[in-house]
Amino acid sequence: MAKLVILNQGMTGRTFDLSVERTTVGRVEDNAFQIADASVSSHHAEIILRGPDIVIKDLNSTNGSFIGSEKITETVLKPGQILKFGQVELRIDDGSPVSAPTAPTPVSGTPPASAPAPAAGKKKDGTMVVPRGVSLSDLEQGGTRPTGFSTNTAFSKKKSKINIYFVVGGIVVAIVIIVLLIILFNAAGKFHTGPQ
Repeated sequence: MAKLVILNQGMTGRTFDLSVERTTVGRVEDNAFQIADASVSSHHAEIILRGPDIVIKDLNSTNGSFIGSEKITETVLKPGQILKFGQVELRIDDGSPVSAPTAPTPVSGTPPASAPAPAAGKKKDGTMVVPRGVSLSDLEQGGTRPTGFSTNTAFSKKKSKINIYFVVGGIVVAIVIIVLLIILFNAAGKFHTGPQ
């Protein structure tokens, strides 16, 4: 029987047996396989057993599902491939020796989508969006900086004239309102101080 094995530190060795046709994976308790990690969506993916194939179907998760570095929507997971839900890495263990990972096989001709980096710090349905991190090719380059990257101050914070105009305008409006109130009170006082 095939099972999913979590590879992340702190969850290493945690497994889930794939014994039913459909298994939901997500952060909340109503999933068959709950992974309590902020980078995993509440209902992240579905694992479908189709004969000998194990199909992974992303359920429009915030941080995506990946096989290796390829973002997937629906594909067959092969033994030895690393599956990622958000920042949680898993692999399939079917009892056979692990072979070298291969590229994901799209289901029904769906090409794998490129993986945009989510905006860091934003939340969608309680899921923390985590940036994808560094690719293997970036690590192989070592500490080299990309061309055109420098430490110039072009991106330093600039003062906005709009803020200054807003503050000055607010002060002028406040002074005008105070002067109008004084005039109104003086005019009202003249009417009440007259003969009765």
